[in-house]
Order: sequence, then C-alpha cells, then structure tokens
Amino acid sequence: MHIAIIGSGGGAFAAAIRASEAGARVTMIESGAVIGGTCVNVGCVPSKIQIRAAQLAQYQRENPFAGLADHAPAIDRPQIAAQQQSRVAELRQAKYQKILDDNPRIDMLRGRARFEDAHTLLIDLQGGGQERITADRVLIATGASPMLPPIPGLADTPYWTSDEAVFSDETPEHLLVIGASVVAVEQAQAFRRLGSKVTILARSTLLSRDDPDLGTGLTDAFRAEGIDVREHTEASAVGYESGQFVLETQDGLIRGDRLLIATGRAPNTRDLGLDKVGVETDKCGGIKVDEHLRTSVEHIYATGDCTDLPQLVYVAAAGGTRAAVNMTGGEAELDLSAMPAVIFTEPQVATVGLDEGQARSRSIETETRTLELENVPRALANFETRGFVKLIAEADTHRLLGAQILAAEAGEMIQTAALAVHQGMTVEALGDLLFPYLVHVEALKLCAQTFTKDVAQLSCCAG
Repeated sequence: MHIAIIGSGGGAFAAAIRASEAGARVTMIESGAVIGGTCVNVGCVPSKIQIRAAQLAQYQRENPFAGLADHAPAIDRPQIAAQQQSRVAELRQAKYQKILDDNPRIDMLRGRARFEDAHTLLIDLQGGGQERITADRVLIATGASPMLPPIPGLADTPYWTSDEAVFSDETPEHLLVIGASVVAVEQAQAFRRLGSKVTILARSTLLSRDDPDLGTGLTDAFRAEGIDVREHTEASAVGYESGQFVLETQDGLIRGDRLLIATGRAPNTRDLGLDKVGVETDKCGGIKVDEHLRTSVEHIYATGDCTDLPQLVYVAAAGGTRAAVNMTGGEAELDLSAMPAVIFTEPQVATVGLDEGQARSRSIETETRTLELENVPRALANFETRGFVKLIAEADTHRLLGAQILAAEAGEMIQTAALAVHQGMTVEALGDLLFPYLVHVEALKLCAQTFTKDVAQLSCCAG
C-alpha cells in the first residue's frame, strides 16, 4: 500500500511512523523551507523557551520572599534568540530528520502538492519541474498560518505575527498586541517581562471562548504586572509613520513601535484543489473530518490544524496515528471528550471537559465548586495564591464533567483532572484519592471535597 502525506508536522510524522510500521510505503510532501511544522519551528518549542526566559527575568525583578532581594534583570535578547534557534534545530534534527534518515519506508519530496484527481497528486518541486504520484490513501496535514484581520492599512505596515515575534532579538519600547486568545496572551506577558511596555486590544475580553472567570482572573493578573488590557476595543485602521504604528480605535489613537497580530491561524487548504476531488471544508477552510479522521472522500484523511479539530499539536499527532491505523485496515477513533488544554501565562490557564456554559448548552444539570488558591497548602507555602480551581459535576451522579484552573502550575495539574473525566470518576472518588503533600495538584482533591465538606474546617493534609 502506498500512502501520500501532504505536510511534515507532528500529525504528518505520527501518521508516517505508524503507517510504515504497518508495512505501508509512505511519501511525504513538504512545501516549506524546513520540515517539522509549526510546533517545533515557530510554535510550542520556541515560545516555551521564550516564556521561561521571561519568567526567570520576572522572578529576579519581583519575588514574594522577604529575604530575597529584587533586582533588575540583565537581559540579552540576541543570546536568548540564539539559544532558541539552537534548541529548535536540535529537536528538528532528532525528532524529524533522523526519522526520515533511519526509515527506508518513508520518502520525502520537497514541493507544493495539489490534487489532480482523487488518487493523484501533482507536485511543483522546489528545485523546478513537476512530479506526479499516485497513492492508495492520502493524508492531508498541511497545518495553518497566521490569520490577518481585515483592518484598513494593516497590510502596508511591517507588522509581526507570532512567527516573527517568538524569535525577536529586540525589546520593543511599546508592543501593541491585537488579539485575546492563546498566542496573544502568552506573547504579551513574555514581552512585558522581557522589558517592553505592552498594550492588548481585545475585541471582547481575554479568553472569551473559555469560562469567563478564567479571562477575568488573567486580566487582573496582567494589569497587576502593568500590561494595559483594553477590553471591547478594536482597531478601525492601522498606519505606520516615523517608526511608529498608529492604531485608530473608538478610544482614540494608540501608538507603539511594534505591532503583533495574534488573531488566530487559518488552515492551509486553499491551494490543494480540494473542490476538484470533493473534500468538504468549513467556512474557515478547515477540512471536515469524522472521528476516524476521514474526510468526505473515503480514502482521503486529514489531521491537525488544517482540519476542523482543535489546533493543538497533540491532537494533530493523535489524529495522525489513528488515521494511519485506519488507512492500513484498522479501526481507530479520536476521542476528544477529555482533551486537556494549557495556556502558558503566569498564572497558567488549563481546562478539560465541559465548562458550565457548555454543559448548559447540552441541557446537562450541573453542580459547580470553586476553590480559591488561598485554601491550597502548596500555594500558601509558595506565596502564590492568585487563582482558583473550578470543578463541574453532573448534578444527579456527581460524575466529573470538567475542570477549569487558573494557577501557577495549572498545566501540571490538568492531566489528573483529564484522567478523572476520562474514567468517569465522581467528585467523591476524586476527593477520596491519596494525593502527595505539598503539591499543587492537591487543589483538585480539595476542590472535589468541597462538594460535601467545608475544607476550611479541615486540618493540613486531611484525608
């Protein structure tokens, strides 16, 4: 069996590995300058390095312990950028290129592919010329690219997307950020901590698609750090003059020396010729897939950011693996009912399952408890009590439906909640488990116990 995979990111490689293990011959097609996709090259990996550097700078500038003197950090942005680039290159070689080098069943073509018919791809090769390949199955894993809002004047300015901002070796005096979701808030805080004045323009509120308490809590934290969060504010026009961006808003002009556009990412599907072969997409261009990763054409599959799935690399990889199983004769489904998600601000934001609004939209009666971090021993010991844990349970059964966490280590806590949701645990069962002391994740146990107890009346590490 011959499988063609368009793309070379996390979902593409997960599929290629599994398909080759099943005996298939795999041809990958990559149109970009480097392999590896968004995550390793311009997304997860470099952004987390940048965020960690910014966090350590902030800890030098301000810490909660009376006996540790604060001081202004010495920040060398070119060195940080060089270290990012080095680690990205290492991981790209180890986790992507080495797989190609070591696996004789996987070949790589460098060029831009499009469908000639349902089984045939025409590839415009990077070095010139064309190649035509025929495959029994095709997986589309072309990812997504930064999406630009239709603001008059924007296209004529030297704006940044996250692709440029994450590797910046400069510290803008004043960074303007248009956007209010994951990339916008992560980059805004990182630049603030690395020395920039930062203003965020949010069309609605921060994290408006999530539980409102998460956005409110993060906004409070940002403002406490000096980040100017402008809620319900939009730019009606953008200009650039004398090295300054000028944004026209309903509240007047806002000026800054750098502008980051972080309003989401659009699926890379426009030039694939999907309409020619009948592959259906949504209004944003995302390929519609079922739980088996099949598109509307039986032998064509898709995964990752180019689909209507959540734009998370681990969803792309899980989808790629399951697509490969199905393309080689198996039957595997992608279950997203207990999908965790993390935003790497400080405090971090982490979610899994349903929030109150989502449960209500499904006509599910719920009980909810929120535990402020002042009730969590580890948070008290760390003098980091900003945030909360919220648990959503089904009213009749007390089965855990979801969790929303705003806390310093929310990302390290959420998988415990994900396992509980996945296993259909009740909050009583979660609250009865043994948790180590002192750990952040104990907050889940304590919050679960609030469904039946007043945790303020419990001793430390009370079971």
